[in-house]
Amino acid sequence: MTRELVYTGFITVDGVVDSPGGVAEGHPGGGWVFDTAFDPAAYSLKGEELAETTALVFGRRSYEAFSAFWPGSEDHAAYRDLPKYVVSSTIGEGDLVDGWGPTTILRSAADVARLKTSGEGALFIHGSAELGRRLGEEGLIDRYNLLVFPYLLSGGKSIFSTEEHERRKLRLLDSAAYENGVVKLVYAVER
Repeated sequence: MTRELVYTGFITVDGVVDSPGGVAEGHPGGGWVFDTAFDPAAYSLKGEELAETTALVFGRRSYEAFSAFWPGSEDHAAYRDLPKYVVSSTIGEGDLVDGWGPTTILRSAADVARLKTSGEGALFIHGSAELGRRLGEEGLIDRYNLLVFPYLLSGGKSIFSTEEHERRKLRLLDSAAYENGVVKLVYAVER
């Protein structure tokens, strides 16, 4: 049986995932998540995801960003002991964070494809725009869990390829709109 690989993220209406937490992350229009009125219902998807997450998958930059904060965060305590996989050609064993569950380095999309055929349960990619785009292009993403924020950033990182490729059909699994303008979209990639 193949494990489901899920990309989960905050995204703008124009498909940008860059700098949701603030301009310090790189985009001059960053901080759009915190500039949106807080509505707890809009984040219920995150709790649903936690119930089905058996491992986390990161690109190098997102691993470095999350590993600097999540291990000590009570809001992310449930992720502490989960296995983590870092897809990177440059990170070394000495760069991994102690005390944040078992962490394995994967060097390629082929390694991710092999991971999907081992074990059971869903693998979740948080952040990691470049990795999400690359794995989507390789046909390895099975589902997109998106919280769409009411902003247009014009430019920035996206999880969707700008290169020409074969059309891919998505099947809507769940959706909801919230008072703060955020929209939940959960799509399965049809094969």
